[in-house]
Amino acid sequence: MFRKILIANRGEIACRVIRTARQVGVSTVAVFSDADRDALHVAMADEAIRIGPAEAAKSYLNIPAIIEAAKASGAEAVHPGYGFLSENPDFVEAVEAAGLVFIGPSASAIRAMGLKDAAKALMEKAGVPVVPGYHGERQDAAFLAGEAEAMGYPVLIKARAGGGGKGMRRVERPADFAAALESARREGESAFGDGRVLVEKYMTKPRHIEVQVFGDKHGNVVHLFERDCSLQRRHQKVIEEAPAPGMTAEMRAAMGQAAVRAAAAIGYSGAGTVEFIADVSEGLRQDRFYFMEMNTRLQVEHPVTEAITGLDLVEWQLHVAAGGPLAKRQEELSINGWAFEARLYAENPARDFLPATGRLSVFDLPQDARTDSGVRAGDLITPYYDPMIAKVIVHGRTRAEALAKLETALETCRVGGVTTNAGFLARLCRLPAFAAGDVDTGLIGRAGESLLNEPDASEEAFALAALSALGFLEAPADPDPWGHLRSFRLWGEAAQTVFLDHGDAEHALRVTAREKNRFHVEHNGIITDIAVKSTDGRSVRVAFEDRVLSATVHREGTDILVFFAGHAHTFAIAEEAGHHGEATAGGDRLSAPMPGLVRIVSAEPGARVAKGDALVTMEAMKMELVLAAPRDGVVATVPVAVGDQVAEGALLLSLEPEEAA
Repeated sequence: MFRKILIANRGEIACRVIRTARQVGVSTVAVFSDADRDALHVAMADEAIRIGPAEAAKSYLNIPAIIEAAKASGAEAVHPGYGFLSENPDFVEAVEAAGLVFIGPSASAIRAMGLKDAAKALMEKAGVPVVPGYHGERQDAAFLAGEAEAMGYPVLIKARAGGGGKGMRRVERPADFAAALESARREGESAFGDGRVLVEKYMTKPRHIEVQVFGDKHGNVVHLFERDCSLQRRHQKVIEEAPAPGMTAEMRAAMGQAAVRAAAAIGYSGAGTVEFIADVSEGLRQDRFYFMEMNTRLQVEHPVTEAITGLDLVEWQLHVAAGGPLAKRQEELSINGWAFEARLYAENPARDFLPATGRLSVFDLPQDARTDSGVRAGDLITPYYDPMIAKVIVHGRTRAEALAKLETALETCRVGGVTTNAGFLARLCRLPAFAAGDVDTGLIGRAGESLLNEPDASEEAFALAALSALGFLEAPADPDPWGHLRSFRLWGEAAQTVFLDHGDAEHALRVTAREKNRFHVEHNGIITDIAVKSTDGRSVRVAFEDRVLSATVHREGTDILVFFAGHAHTFAIAEEAGHHGEATAGGDRLSAPMPGLVRIVSAEPGARVAKGDALVTMEAMKMELVLAAPRDGVVATVPVAVGDQVAEGALLLSLEPEEAA
């Protein structure tokens, strides 16, 4: 086994590798950018070395800087994590040229699977079924459009390099093909340095099922069963589970054998994932699954495989990279129970999952679940890296038990300071089709707006926010019994009015203090009777009529976060009554929804545009954002140009006022 390894990554995967390395007695070296100087993975590692500025291209993708850090630290091996350089064969060769061990597959294996078109040709030779489509070298737009027409719409355009949904576009009709092709090429070029694509037939009811494989340097390959990753938004996985619902023993064996053949065909060593797509329009059938791609690295969702097998896959990686054989043979591996993983992101589901930035003012993860994270309360979620902030993993004896545990865990997540998808994930758990195991990649899209939008704050949540604003939820400062009578008034009940901003509106709440920390809160003509049973200034026990419930209320300055009944609600104390004034017209401006790079400007002053026209394309947090005209009109100003780095809220384009248009 190695004495010391360097982890060429950041965030939760770096922390995950550090934990296992510590358990097996291996010292760790972290690397960090200027944005991550105070990050959790830096604090956890035995030592840490700066490798560059915040931009990934100048730090976590800087091969010479990482190699120099490894050599300077005396590390014997490099663990790539996932993302960044984990599937870059040039990085593998640089590591080995420096006399170090790469904890992963060979450069030749990565190259064999790195380009989707070449990989599919290789898999066909190995007897692995592949998705029907065009995987050749010709890339002119007219030819590709013809191939799409021949196979029939809908089709899927996919960047041939990389993965994670980047450079992937679904096209429903011929008229949309050219624009989708250009967008996929741009994103592929930006994410992977390769704008070439392949075109495949899109399945109307597909399931994404992948198989975990592991090989060693002695020619042994096993599979560690399957994971279902069908719950996706914008081709990005949301909740993963193992095993796959509805999987028969015969189909599991067929998929597992196909995955082992795929790995053996390239002499694979280390952890990898063979991804299949299954056509379930007529149910899960043994003759309807196809090879999509192979991820030549550890996957984000590997904890669900660990949960059902009882294995530590990072420990296996270290053992195999050090030259050891696989710890178990295929017949020694078995499935125990069911596991789910939910990806907790800083993003807004109601705004098409737009990534969010900000400082984590509250970050309390559930205690009754495994949580893999690379951040803490007080950390900043920046626009430089992927916005995933934690993974919530649960295990149960049955699928129903595990799913119930996941829903409870998500409902007890307490994250404030940034918008997250925690509520969306909890609502997914309650979706009848998902609960029944009837999943496919289009399930989230069919579920509708009710799944994406946070419910309105209840009157109880408003009441809690009002009490917090007035200081009635603060912990008593001293043991003086009079300190517990904060609502007492000598001459009778006292009433105060507080103004709160919530949901783009101002709300007036009249709070009447009664005896023994009881209050009446009036809002929009509705009176809520609330009694504060106990409070430590944050965790609150309250009674509403015949119900006694718990809540978490966090106040920072004028901002108030209320976590109640499985939902999170944000309030702000208004500076003064009526400060909002008249509503302002909002249809004349395009502003940057988050910090990012301007990639395309499609209009100039004086141009007439129609509502929905793509006007500005930005790149931010590893995704492309297309901003459209909010209405018909004439462009007035375009204060940005291609290549500009803009801040959140920056004006990108304005339209002439409607009366002048």
